[in-house]
Amino acid sequence: MNFYETERAVAEYLLFHYGSPAQLLPYCFGPQNALNFPARCVTECLERSRLPSSARALDLGCAVGRATFELARFASQVIGIDYSQRFIEAAGHLQKHGSIDFEYVEEGELTRRGRALVSVEINRQRVCFEVGDALSLRDELGTFDIVLMANLIDRLSHPSRCLQRIPGLVKSGGQLIITSPYTWLEQYTPKENWLGGLERDGRQINTLETLKLILSPAFELSFAKDLPFLIREHARKFQWSVAEASVWIRK
Repeated sequence: MNFYETERAVAEYLLFHYGSPAQLLPYCFGPQNALNFPARCVTECLERSRLPSSARALDLGCAVGRATFELARFASQVIGIDYSQRFIEAAGHLQKHGSIDFEYVEEGELTRRGRALVSVEINRQRVCFEVGDALSLRDELGTFDIVLMANLIDRLSHPSRCLQRIPGLVKSGGQLIITSPYTWLEQYTPKENWLGGLERDGRQINTLETLKLILSPAFELSFAKDLPFLIREHARKFQWSVAEASVWIRK
């Protein structure tokens, strides 16, 4: 079964997106700067001075929707799309009700109850969610002032095909935000489709270099930065990773 359709994955990602610091990292030590990652994809990467007064945003690979809601602070319409039916069901519940209860693993079969909450400062009516394939997006999406692809490209079977569609989705002057730890695995992406992390013709290829080759005809790179994040598996096991965030401006 696809992990992203399991109850455990939904709980892990609800905690990852909406959990409090005490829930995510219940110790006085550890990488505190890695918390609140989906919100930081927006607050640390979005160039707000470039936005028009009535912006549209797309969160592609939105998971359970935290960044989608955060984009609604700056955009009048936001669409969140994810391949996982279970993730979109949870995100849709949050859009409708503002909260959702879940249970996350403490140890073995022991769990704790949690509640994911959307900030009351956010207008949830600006947001909608749908199931979709990043490699085969529907034609009627239109164009956007912001497209966010958070930790998506290294989970696609053909990431370059997805990226080739992106220029048609971003308005002139609009922003494309890509974050990824570049965890290239054949489990998700055939090696011939990796954007980096391997040698070709005796030369080492890194992902940002390939992103520049693919995107430079239509985009200019504004900046790139490290963006750490922490996923809690249980009370004593965590995934600490460092995504590279790159922000691109449509020509």
